Amino acid sequence: MATEQNPGLLLVNLGSPDSPSVADVRRYLGEFLMDERVIDSPYLLRLLLVRGIILRTRPRKTAQAYRKIWTAEGSPLVVTSRRLQQQVATRWEGPVALGMRYGNPSIAKGLEQLHQQGVRSVIVIPLYPHYSMSSYETAVEKARSVASRLKHPPRLHFLAPFYDHPIYRRVLAENTRPHLEGDWDHLLFSFHGLPERHITKADQDGDHCLSREDCCFEDHPTISRCYRAQVRRSARHLTEDLSIAEQRWSLSYQSRLGNDPWLEPFTEPTVVRLAQQGVRRLKIICPAFVADCLETLEEIDIGVRRVFLEAGGEQFDLVPCLNAEPAWASALVEMAPEALSHHIDATD
Repeated sequence: MATEQNPGLLLVNLGSPDSPSVADVRRYLGEFLMDERVIDSPYLLRLLLVRGIILRTRPRKTAQAYRKIWTAEGSPLVVTSRRLQQQVATRWEGPVALGMRYGNPSIAKGLEQLHQQGVRSVIVIPLYPHYSMSSYETAVEKARSVASRLKHPPRLHFLAPFYDHPIYRRVLAENTRPHLEGDWDHLLFSFHGLPERHITKADQDGDHCLSREDCCFEDHPTISRCYRAQVRRSARHLTEDLSIAEQRWSLSYQSRLGNDPWLEPFTEPTVVRLAQQGVRRLKIICPAFVADCLETLEEIDIGVRRVFLEAGGEQFDLVPCLNAEPAWASALVEMAPEALSHHIDATD
């Protein structure tokens, strides 16, 4: 039984289809892409784009990608998230549940499980190191929406994006260091991309983000909501923590959807350029994700690997995400109590 002193934890990640079948992938993509914080077009236009165009062709291609990485236990993201939940549960003095923003297990299911265990106060941990409207913000708003419909809404507390938290920085460096032993030429940070308009939307003043090349490293109130600034700072933090020379690393963005302007440079042309410049042994890391998933295991470790090797590269190594490492579970438990100062009533 939980108490106010020992609230429950709800770990939240993106989600996955129930299976790699076209039907399940279509259902999952429909929920994901109809989120107004993912495709931020007016509802009718979003409906036409998603159901009238994207869901006619994309599910089959995406299902093929999922089949390449699907395991006997299921989706790698869900399997790893459950393992992390188990690791956290052995360290936290209170119930721990798992909820996915899209698909199963749902956030509603996670909150229901916590309620059945007597939880009246919940620390929600969106498993996103960086803030963006299409990841952290939508997870927070979904949890609030679900909780508000419960007969007895719990008190919700949210762990803030932790990209610059000393505890996160330490565990990310510890997880990365062994994978950078030996000979290698270049380390590429591949972060999930975003449309540029998502960045400018987060700029409440409207005159800072994307205004100049170095805007991400200036002190400005919008940094707390600027994904581009946070991922660039995150890469700089890790290279400083591991003493990696500036000329040995670079940054790119993956997973572009649609034809709108997105953050650049893109990952695939970046690895081609690196190979043409003489990089033969490439390390690649994806710190926007804390668990290996479709975007790391298929898009990067299969697709981008092939592009790099065909361009003349000789060795390609993907640095694993934090996944369910015991040190990562301990880090989450160590950071979680800080969320208690960030209380939001579900009915606010």
